[in-house]
Amino acid sequence: MQLEDYFNFLAPNDIRLKGSRIGIETILYDYIYRDRTPEEIAKIYTSLTLEQVYATILYYLHNQESISQYIADWLEWGHQQRQAQALNLHPAAARLQKLREQQKAEKKGHEPQVSHG
Repeated sequence: MQLEDYFNFLAPNDIRLKGSRIGIETILYDYIYRDRTPEEIAKIYTSLTLEQVYATILYYLHNQESISQYIADWLEWGHQQRQAQALNLHPAAARLQKLREQQKAEKKGHEPQVSHG
């Protein structure tokens, strides 16, 4: 079996583990940024085998430059999506945000004043 046989290459920015909907970025984010072991990752994503997790890490190590760019692009896309969402809040989310701000302001108004004298 070749290493690439573990993956479905759906698009240049969409590589998933065969037999699942989990992208390699999910596994690699946990491994690289959260310092999780392959065993911890396999326990979190129970639809994957430990072998699949190791194959993903090995694929990353064999293609570090291109996969690092793949992950950087994925992180940037996520950042852009969160920014767009923040600018175009759903009316219900906007109401919740306004309520939170009001509660914060009310709480701040009830805090005891500290005198420095």
